[in-house]
Amino acid sequence: MSKLVRFDWAIKRLLRNKANFNILEGFLSELLKEDVVIQEILESESNRMTSIDKQNRIDILVKDSKGELIIIEVQQNDESDYYQRMVYASSKLVTEQLDAGDKYENIKHVISINILYFDLGKGEDYIYKGKTTFEGLHTGSVLELSEKQKDIYFKESVHEIFPEYYIIKVDNFNNIAKDSLDEWIYFLKNSDIKDSFRAKGLQKAKEELNLLRLTKAELSDYEYFLHCSRVSRSEISTALDKGHDLGFVKGHDVGFIKGRDEGANAKTKDLIENMILQGYSDFQIESITKESLEYIRLLRNQKSI
Repeated sequence: MSKLVRFDWAIKRLLRNKANFNILEGFLSELLKEDVVIQEILESESNRMTSIDKQNRIDILVKDSKGELIIIEVQQNDESDYYQRMVYASSKLVTEQLDAGDKYENIKHVISINILYFDLGKGEDYIYKGKTTFEGLHTGSVLELSEKQKDIYFKESVHEIFPEYYIIKVDNFNNIAKDSLDEWIYFLKNSDIKDSFRAKGLQKAKEELNLLRLTKAELSDYEYFLHCSRVSRSEISTALDKGHDLGFVKGHDVGFIKGRDEGANAKTKDLIENMILQGYSDFQIESITKESLEYIRLLRNQKSI
């Protein structure tokens, strides 16, 4: 077992504590390339509504000093519709912000950060950023904010108004930390922080997320979390193996049946052709082989060509 607790458990248990805000602030600052100060940890209303909301419960919702809302989700198991889940969570958060009669200009910028331990989509990089831009169909020019809008929204670009997405594909990281953000990705992947790492928040994380600092109750909870994670991954792996084996068996059976049928058909075809050469009539061949007159006549015509 690693000396440090896993980030996906810490974000649900330890990083909500105000005393540990600087750990999350460090991660967000390195990823967003600006100094992030957390004002508070929020709960999203979408977490408490319908059954689909419960299934898509976000791990943590942060409000920073600029009023921006930052969703951080960590996902271990493969979800083919995870893109849609990202859209759902960010869209739900946008709509929750406005009360009846509020102006649209009060909507806060939403940043969705997704830390994934499975291979989503097709791409070799390990960090992807998505944003909304509008390009002219004729000129290719990017639509910008007017000076008045910049003053109203306190934004410089249109894309800063719309939800922004980050996808971190942890398993794609090659464990070579080339910069401070890579040091964070290394920790996310390995639950380990090297003494040489200097990224914001990491040394604090190394201190606070040490297993030795956990209370007896926290350690018990963490061990149960690891157990559930292993069971979940094992169940998924077993399901995939069963699916593969079943597919192989079915494929084998289908191939065998197809081959058998093709062989039988070839044998029947040879028999009919021999009977034609021996002078049997079409009706006699039909009676013996049980093949259709149409097929027998087709073969007779081919023989006569």
